[in-house]
Amino acid sequence: MPCHCNNSAVLAILLFFASLLRLPTASGSLPPHRHDHLNRRRLQWRRGGIPSFIRGMRGGGIVAVTGSSSTSMRASLDIIGNEPCKENEHVALLPATDASIHNDTNYNEIDLVTGEEKEDDTTVSISSAATNTDTDTPAKIQYVVKKDGTIEPFEKIKILQRLQNLSSDLDLRFLSLTDLAQSICDGMYPNITTSEIDTLASETAASRSTSHPDYARLAAMICISANHKSTPNTFSEAMIILNRGDEGDSEDGEGPTTRGGGGGFVSDEIADLVRRRGREIDERIRSERDMDMSYFGFKTLERSYLLKLNTNAIVERPQYMWMRVALGIHCCKPRDEDSHDGQNDVIGGKWGSSNKINSKEEEDANLQAAFETYDLMSRGYFTHASPTLFHAGTTHPQLCSCFLVQMSDDSINGIYDTLKRCAVISKAAGGIGLCVNKIRARGTFIKGTRGTSNGLVPMLRVYDSTSHYVDQGGGKRPGAFAVYLEPWHADVFDVLNLRKNHGKEEHRARNLFYGLWVPDLFMKRVEEDGMWSLMCPHVCPGLAECHGEEFDRLYTRYESEGRYTRQVRARTLWAAILDAQIETGTPYLLYKDAANEKSNQKNLGTIQCSNLCTEIIQYTDDDEVAVCNLASICLSKFVVSERGRYGSTTPGMAYFDHEELHKVAKIITRNLDKVIDVNQYPIEGAKKSNMRHRPIGIGVSGLADAFLRLGLPFASREAKELNEAIFETIYHAALEASNEIAQEKGSYATFDGSPASIGKLQFNLWGMNDDETPSRRRKHSSGGCPNGNMKLQQYPEEAEEEGYDWDKLRQKIITGGLRNSLLVAPMPTASTSQILGVNECFEPFASNLYVRRVKAGEFIIANPHLIQDLTDLGIWNKNVRNQLMRDGGSVAKIDCIPDRLKDLYKTVWEMKMKDIIDMAAERGRFIDQSQSLNLFMAVPTANKLTAMHFYAWKKGLKRAFEQVFPFNSYNVHARFLFLDGYILSSDEASSERNTIYSVKEHVGRKR
Repeated sequence: MPCHCNNSAVLAILLFFASLLRLPTASGSLPPHRHDHLNRRRLQWRRGGIPSFIRGMRGGGIVAVTGSSSTSMRASLDIIGNEPCKENEHVALLPATDASIHNDTNYNEIDLVTGEEKEDDTTVSISSAATNTDTDTPAKIQYVVKKDGTIEPFEKIKILQRLQNLSSDLDLRFLSLTDLAQSICDGMYPNITTSEIDTLASETAASRSTSHPDYARLAAMICISANHKSTPNTFSEAMIILNRGDEGDSEDGEGPTTRGGGGGFVSDEIADLVRRRGREIDERIRSERDMDMSYFGFKTLERSYLLKLNTNAIVERPQYMWMRVALGIHCCKPRDEDSHDGQNDVIGGKWGSSNKINSKEEEDANLQAAFETYDLMSRGYFTHASPTLFHAGTTHPQLCSCFLVQMSDDSINGIYDTLKRCAVISKAAGGIGLCVNKIRARGTFIKGTRGTSNGLVPMLRVYDSTSHYVDQGGGKRPGAFAVYLEPWHADVFDVLNLRKNHGKEEHRARNLFYGLWVPDLFMKRVEEDGMWSLMCPHVCPGLAECHGEEFDRLYTRYESEGRYTRQVRARTLWAAILDAQIETGTPYLLYKDAANEKSNQKNLGTIQCSNLCTEIIQYTDDDEVAVCNLASICLSKFVVSERGRYGSTTPGMAYFDHEELHKVAKIITRNLDKVIDVNQYPIEGAKKSNMRHRPIGIGVSGLADAFLRLGLPFASREAKELNEAIFETIYHAALEASNEIAQEKGSYATFDGSPASIGKLQFNLWGMNDDETPSRRRKHSSGGCPNGNMKLQQYPEEAEEEGYDWDKLRQKIITGGLRNSLLVAPMPTASTSQILGVNECFEPFASNLYVRRVKAGEFIIANPHLIQDLTDLGIWNKNVRNQLMRDGGSVAKIDCIPDRLKDLYKTVWEMKMKDIIDMAAERGRFIDQSQSLNLFMAVPTANKLTAMHFYAWKKGLKRAFEQVFPFNSYNVHARFLFLDGYILSSDEASSERNTIYSVKEHVGRKR
């Protein structure tokens, strides 16, 4: 649009923008500004939001970009000048750091979002009022600002030397350090700090990771070495600083930034231990292991996990975090059960006060257990769940991940009392599963007010607002509430619409997640095309509190008595469920009868809900809030290979070590049992439940990575056998460890009457006998690799010949009991798998190349196994890389890749979901809670979803799947354009994917 403004007004506005950017002014230079995560002096603009008089500067000069188009565009503005605009002028801003921009050059205007070239006569002219003559960098960099604020002369050679020093263990055949150093220098600007140079260097290196994985390793090393330079040299020193804390309190006086008795973030108990045994602890720290982390993993830790002071200065290194967590689990004394810290609404004692362990022998033993845990975590064998990593050893150690809440009562007091409980749990970094079956349906008579109920939707909107407002752990993660309802509830149709993108806002609650707790009777009615009766729990009580045949009898009795609100065809409701799943990915479907009949808590009563990720299935009631603390095992670490860094994908050259897995699973079981005792519970009901039943949840990550290192296609026969065998080993080890702890400390309070107390283990509840378990079946099969030249699996010596002795363990459990009611619950591991640098839980790879967007930033992720294999074959080059991006990370259409590797590197979109469900059912026989399973479909349809749901139900799964991901919505399966060195993800690339344009004409992300 035309610009109608005088020069003085233009100057005033430009000076305002300059002040926001803290740019040099006529009066001198302002202090260096702390920039965004890209660490550039840059604003993001879209056409329509760019004043037409704005100019960009390159170096010290003015870059004027003129034209008359109104096309949508995004661009980067480094510095704003004050030259007046011309009439009828529009501005497109090009990257001020792009050395390829020259004076007085004309280009056709480019849409900077789509990359499409304009068809009209519009031209973009680039001119400079003051040109920088230094060809080394876009702006003449003479000085850099050190951490202490002093300035020193800039020497480009130091950039290259640092890269060379960090690259000594990398394959320099695939790294161009000189070119990388030049790119880093090209991105620098006046008054840049040394820490900002580190960030710029790591991002520049990471952007080239699609060329070779060693670029990503170098990026990680740059970040980690910077972290080491800015943190204390010893663990002890870091803990003392964190115990002392900042000057002044945090804003709200709560969470891990609360001042405890010692005034800081780390508890006095840990600080006192460090003062007594600091030298011994420091000697155990292996800081060099930090260099084994991936770039993505470190950035995840940096964003949310490493402890900071209130000044936002990071004090921890990754190794310090692992040690803090280990000491927090093993060296903190169990809290006074009768103590209640009312000020912070937490249960379990005053956590800022010192609580020394009296016995030197006990302290020695606990330290050795902590060192064992530290060693395994620091080497990446397993990790505890995010809340444990956040809070272990701090003044507020709420270490548990999942809480299952029952609605207190169908009343105002009950609804808002439950709301407060959910808010307090979420504040303490807990995810919540909420059962709302008790709430009467819309239109039901209310005796107290002589009115009628508004039903579930208005109430859930209140919970929706709370989940949005009260995030987890003070901004570490969004609040997460999953609401569970049974399909007989009369408001079920309204609930199915709550996450949809269209419709009236007063009828939507999109921050919540939704799940249906489905009885077998409903599935049978759908299959038979029968009628389904919708009921109000106030009129038809007791349906949520029973299952199986008892539920069938009560439900059909209410039907015969005509007590239902209305009737619909079961397939009508089924169609509404599928419609919601296709549009929103939810509701989750969990099978009520299977979840109850196959639970070791079935003696407690009917289980009525799960958690957000559907892997936790535990009993709850009005007084008890179910709790589970979690840890996950990195399965790829148990592949023993004789090849290099990324492992072997040649069959017969590697095997899976069940013996080591068994040992680690037992250690994790003991750890998680200790977490129950040292944990700080946010509400009384949570502590009551956890102390009585003591459930834990062991999960996995990196199953797909393990298969790749073994050379096994994900859905191959050998992979399926190993998948089941892995979970047999984990379940056996967890039961064995829990039994050993029970013999030492006693069984959990409600053990008597449980299935395990009479010798019925999880696989028995599925109808499997001991001789049908994988370790027993193994002796009747080859047990080898696809080429048969070597054993694929190595078992503990006592199980090598005949498999695990389940009957011997069963007798020990009957006589000695179990310490924990539940043991295995494979969770999604979204964050912790990123930290460990492997694929999530037991899922296949969604792509071999994609962009990952998380709170820590945006990252280009390549499958290092694939790149290493193609590099070894000499076929990883620019053309292959471009085609991989064009094909969305699939190798299926790349002719030069051998068929064996095409089969090995299939993405989940190219697999049969039947195979995924089969593998879930096979490992499910050794999972005594449930598993967080996702299914992936290019184009989800009602018929396909119906087939998958009924197949999963008839296979005996406790749940169908957590979410359905269509091809075009799964966030890690981004499409790319890769042209002349720039990457565009799907939200930036044109729908016309054949458009070709020059790097000069697009602002992209450098590789």
